[in-house]
Parts: sequence; structure tokens; C-alpha cells
Amino acid sequence: MGFVGRSEELKTLEYHASLGKFQMVVVYGRRRVGKTALIAHFCERHRTLWFTAKEQSAAANLREFSQAVLTFFHEPNFPAGFANWNDALNYIADKATANPADPFVFVLDELPYAAATEPSLPSALQIAIDHRFKETNILMVLCGSNEGFMESKVLGYKSPLYGRRNAQIRLKPFDLFEACRLMPPNADWQTLIHYYAALGGTPYYLEQIDPELTFAQNIQTRCFSQNGILYEEPMMLLRQELREPALYSSILDAVGAGRTKPKEIAEYAGVDTNTVGSYLRTLEQLGIIERLVPFGEDSNHSRKGLWKIKDPFFAYWYRFVSPATALVDTGYGQAAAASATSGAVFDTYVGQQFETMCLQWLLRQCREQRIDFLPTAFGKWWGNDPTAREQTDIDVVMTDSINHKVLLGECKWREHLNETEAIDRLKARSPLIRENGERLYYLFTKRPTSTATATKTAADHSLTIIDAATMMQEALPDSGAK
Repeated sequence: MGFVGRSEELKTLEYHASLGKFQMVVVYGRRRVGKTALIAHFCERHRTLWFTAKEQSAAANLREFSQAVLTFFHEPNFPAGFANWNDALNYIADKATANPADPFVFVLDELPYAAATEPSLPSALQIAIDHRFKETNILMVLCGSNEGFMESKVLGYKSPLYGRRNAQIRLKPFDLFEACRLMPPNADWQTLIHYYAALGGTPYYLEQIDPELTFAQNIQTRCFSQNGILYEEPMMLLRQELREPALYSSILDAVGAGRTKPKEIAEYAGVDTNTVGSYLRTLEQLGIIERLVPFGEDSNHSRKGLWKIKDPFFAYWYRFVSPATALVDTGYGQAAAASATSGAVFDTYVGQQFETMCLQWLLRQCREQRIDFLPTAFGKWWGNDPTAREQTDIDVVMTDSINHKVLLGECKWREHLNETEAIDRLKARSPLIRENGERLYYLFTKRPTSTATATKTAADHSLTIIDAATMMQEALPDSGAK
């Protein structure tokens, strides 16, 4: 499968390569998100010195780095390599200075692995940049999967490398519409939505899809089998990033089971309520979970904050796979997968993810100027409706403070829907959003609206009704969505 997406990131790399002077770009993000693939695709058009560090001794990494450097410059190899990183970096600078007409890209991939056993490496890089590299036209790309290390030891103000970067790229999973480009081209719109709800937008996960298998077969063999490539994936990521992976996994089990408040999460996971907050924030920094507050409230002061799993694959895994591990381990994976790929419980889960997909669609439409709306803030609202005297919510709230507009959206992943009632209810909730401005209403449905509803609402220019199939076709005209 060819390289897809990441156009903005590629533009950033190409721009800094074109400047003809030393530049340092930091690329980081969670494992499996496609960092190496992005850099490799960019480097197809550039002469590149590439070294990937490993989880091994400092001497072994330095020796392999020496071999990579000498091979790149077509110099005779010598067994011992360079005596230290300073010598190796100075050698690279000498070569770049001597041949300014032959620029190259210098990629140091998996930097955290090298620095783990050679803590002075960031300082060595800083010295090389300040005294040697800044006079060359090298484009240096530092890459790593350990986000904590990259943010503190490379980007952080206490890092020796602080202030040396010219750009940073935090690579994130694809949204629904980019992710579809990695899904089977013959999949219908509903299957595309199912795949995103289960696997999210991480390229590596999507690349495991076998186009010859059905959605249910793919999920069963990848997630509900001891031999499945994604069966132990969450724990593998937690082990790489965190010192207490089992504890963090227990917290994710709690959130996956529907616990949303810190006290509830702590009790379910068996964690001290006084320390659970720090664990939640760490998972938030990794992009696995997020804390939501009702739209319009200050997240630093709101007491209505709820925790949820942000990444669809983790949400799916901790909702369906984790509770079924005993069944999988005793050979009942296929039975466990049945209710996790179809039926009412799975449909409810997809409905929750559908809200995120609708928001992604709206943001994409605004970005491509298909909707005359500049989203300066967006989210979801929930709370008490004093008029209806009930707890209620609004699935999507977006405001355009520049043009004084407010967009409210309702997302209904149901086979049967009273459309008139849903529209009336959405409009009746409008006063719950305090922002003033022109109101726009969007109703997202699983199935096309009835002819009667379409006729009745045709003259209402403030209302747009979008069914899931249309949403997919409009955003992906060449995707094969049916």
C-alpha cells in the first residue's frame, strides 16, 4: 500500500529543506502513527544520512551510528567506530562544510533509545549545532516515539536543545476521512465507519486489514485471537511509554467500562483517589484519553469534567477486547468477537464514535470552505435544561466568534428516527448555549431522511440534514463509499 496523507507535514519538511541553511525539525508522536513512514517518504527525494537507534548499550548504538556515517560518506569502515558522539557529529559537520553544494538530510530516528544509555547525547547535539552545524546546510530531523522524552528532553525549556528547533511536527492519527484511504476500496460507507470506530486512524492498525476478509473476520483475527497482531497492542504501547503499565491499563479498563469521574475511576481500578489525577493526566498527554467539560466552561475550573478514551482503537479495545481476554485465552475468541462487531451493544458504541466523526466532517467542511463558518471554538454541551426540567446534551457545538455564528448539531446513529422530533428538540436546546449569533442547525442521521421531512424542511435555510452515506461520499468522492 502506497503512502497516503500527511500533505501539510511534507510541506513543512520540504520548506525547511529548501532554505539552504541549517535547520532542525523535531518529529514525534505515539508509536505506530507513521513517523518513520513520513520521514522516509520525504527522504525519497533527498540525499539522506539515516540512523535508527535501538534499545541496546551506548557502545552498540555509537558503533552502529559510526558505521552508518562512514557508509554514507563512502569512507573505509573501521571496527571501533568513533570514540564518542562528539567526534562523530564533528565528522558529519566537516563533510557538510567541505561540500556545501551537496546538501543532505540527517535523520536521527528513535532518539530516546540512544539517549537512554547515553544521557549526554542531547548536550552533544546542542554543542554540535551551536558550534558546527549552524554553518552548514544540513536539515537535521530528530524523531522519537517516547512523547514524554521528546517533549521534556528535546522541546522542553530545560533541555540542552531548547530553542534550537526550527519546526516541530507532532504526528497524530488520521481523522476518519484520511483513514478511509487505508481501508479496503470496495468497502461500503457503513463498513468504513465500523473500521474507524474499531481501529481509529493509526496507520499501522489500518494496514492490518485484509481486504479479502469481512469487517467481522478482520477484527476477530486481529483483536480476538491470542495470535492476533493487535491483541496485545495497548499493553505493548503502555510498556514502552510508562513505568507502571498494568496500573495504567486498569485505569483504562475503568474508563472503558463507563467510569468518567476520577473517584469512580480510582475505585474501579483500585488506585488511590489522591494520585489517580496524575495518572489520568499522563494518559491525556499521550493522546489516549481526554477530559471533556461542557462547551463554554473553563476546563481549569469546571467541576463537570468527564474522562473518556479519545483514541477509537483504545476505546474499542478496552470496551470489548479487554473484558473478553479470558474467553480469548480459552479459545472462545470468535464467540466474544460476535457481539463486538454487530448487534445492539456494538451499535451503541459506534453511535458514540459517530459524534466524533460528524465533528470531523464539519471541521473539514469549514477548512475547505464548503461551509461559511470559521470554528473558533467547538465541543459538546451537557447539563440541566431548565425549560424541559431534565438533563440533556447537544452533541456538537461550534462557534464562529468572528462572524457571530453558532452551529448546533445532533448525531443519531439509529435505523429508525423521528426526524421532526429530533429537529424540534435540537432547536429547543439552542438557548442553552449562551453565545449570541446566527444559529445553524445540523442533524446527522444513519439513514436518509424521509421525503416528507425533506419537503417540510426545504425552506428552512438554517437547517441541514446529512445522512452517513452522503457524509462519506461528499468528503471522499473517490473512496468507493457506497
